[in-house]
Amino acid sequence: MDDGMIDFPGEKTLLILDDDAPFRFRLGRALTGRGFAVSAVGTVAEALEVAQASPPAYAVLDLRLDDGSGLEVVEELHKRRPDCRVVMLTGYGNIATAVAAVKAGALDYLPKPADVEDVIKALLARPDATPAPPDNPMSADRVRWEHIQRVYELCGHNVSETARRLNMHRRTLQRILAKRAPK
Repeated sequence: MDDGMIDFPGEKTLLILDDDAPFRFRLGRALTGRGFAVSAVGTVAEALEVAQASPPAYAVLDLRLDDGSGLEVVEELHKRRPDCRVVMLTGYGNIATAVAAVKAGALDYLPKPADVEDVIKALLARPDATPAPPDNPMSADRVRWEHIQRVYELCGHNVSETARRLNMHRRTLQRILAKRAPK
């Protein structure tokens, strides 16, 4: 049966770059269990060191970090190892950053929190394979809530500025922020 995935092409070295230590640890442990030799780091500087010293065959990189962008690491990896298969992860997904990631050489772009199976499918997908639709997509209410949270985060948790950017009344935004995330 053709599942749209390639076999491991030889070496199974993998770089994980994420500033969320618990997520990085869980993802690293899961991918080690799948046969990858994992190097997990939390900063762009550390990732660049790994990329320069021994560029891996695979990489899972966070887009936004305190000391820079995962896009810098994608470019360095592809300079040193053009066949490196890179998947970008981000909690701030939008079309512009997805296009930038793909132009830099990433194979795929996944929103956080990413499921380990989704990461593996993205890493091992054949170049001509099209992704299957999600089994359990987010509801429209959840997508709206996620967008509001992203804008709120980008505005430095400033309710008035977030309400202005979303063209929403400040009190309405406060009520939305006080509620739990929809399913």
